[in-house]
Amino acid sequence: MEDAAVAQPQQTGDHPAPCSPRVALNFIQIALFVIPIVLAVTLHEAAHGFVALHFGDDTAKNAGRVTLNPLRHVDPFGTIILPLLLIISSAGFLFGYAKPVPVNFSALRNPRWDMLWVAIAGPVTNLVLAMVSALLLYGVDASVSSPPRMVQTVILLSVDLNVILAVFNMLPLPPLDGSKVLASFLPMRLMRPYLAFGRYGMAVLLLVLIAFPLIAQKTGLRLDVFAVLVMRPANWLVNALLSFTGR
Repeated sequence: MEDAAVAQPQQTGDHPAPCSPRVALNFIQIALFVIPIVLAVTLHEAAHGFVALHFGDDTAKNAGRVTLNPLRHVDPFGTIILPLLLIISSAGFLFGYAKPVPVNFSALRNPRWDMLWVAIAGPVTNLVLAMVSALLLYGVDASVSSPPRMVQTVILLSVDLNVILAVFNMLPLPPLDGSKVLASFLPMRLMRPYLAFGRYGMAVLLLVLIAFPLIAQKTGLRLDVFAVLVMRPANWLVNALLSFTGR
């Protein structure tokens, strides 16, 4: 499964932006930021592998990817180096990706519908992680009179990152997870060419995420597709989760 995550810092009440340009990061703080990033992508990818194995495809297992060991899932550059460079440089957004879990959909017992469950396993896992993070934030705020701001920021980053990762990967653009969900409902004559478009999907994705904003900046046109399709629903979900913490 090909998965990537793009996150833009949000302000929700007293919700501090995960990547504030006014925060001088030291080594310990950088290491803390790595934790939610690695957990988000590791459990996302592992979920795909576990569910695929459950439905009869052992491709991920044979590749050593049905595991919670992050070293089997993280891409050194895409999962760690690139996000940290964006954090340190105060770029205003996060972009990252993990090594895709190999899935042979034809090996599933019921390829059409089992593909759907394999696909949503990753985003659902991220939503669960976001809920757990929100509950953890509530517990920290309730048990500690003045919790360290860095701890709050890291937990908030986990909420943001996991929600955005879930929403982003449910976009129906091959090869993202949402394309497999939509493909489950398409007739076979449309499913195959639609999924085959995945070989060009990431190029289209980068065009939308990078080229469109640059064009918009030069021309003054409103071309922020990512904000409309991802950040608006993600912001609504983050607000809903943080409402339980009193934020």
